Amino acid sequence: MPELAATPGQTVGPFFHYALPYPGDRELVRRGTPGSVWLHGYVYDGNGNAVPDALLEIRQADAHGVVPRVEGSVRRDGAGFTGWGRSSTDPTGHYWFSTVEPGPVGHAAPFFAVTVFARGLLDRLFTRIYLPGDLTTDPLLSGLDEDDRTTLVAVREADGSLRFDVRLQGPGETVFLTYPRHS
Repeated sequence: MPELAATPGQTVGPFFHYALPYPGDRELVRRGTPGSVWLHGYVYDGNGNAVPDALLEIRQADAHGVVPRVEGSVRRDGAGFTGWGRSSTDPTGHYWFSTVEPGPVGHAAPFFAVTVFARGLLDRLFTRIYLPGDLTTDPLLSGLDEDDRTTLVAVREADGSLRFDVRLQGPGETVFLTYPRHS
């Protein structure tokens, strides 16, 4: 059998910015629903410039710490919380989701699992957005130094919303995770 040679990778996008969004993609619950929260922020490149054509996906537990196992996560009928959403950035690099604050799952502090797609990336990036609060017992965060930990924690704004900026490179770069099946 001949030895197969590796072929060059292709960068993701920028097609996903206009090809993958769908109606209601960022509304895991309707905005203004009791218990809903607005999760938002900006995506920045290594020079601190906004990335106007990034795409973020989140997966999360519900408020009780239960990760929904629902078929048809893309469907948004308003009847059930699927725990999954997708948001593209606007021309200023801003993204947003209307969702609920996740409860803790196991020994982990409450968090949103995040996948980031952006032009120029050879593959998607994985990270987490933790809710502000006591994070001392979280297994992942306890293994990071303070500067890295802060790149994974959302800030609660005066209006109650959660702000989390993604920095792809450079000062304050968001900590990105590697999963064995995706490396």
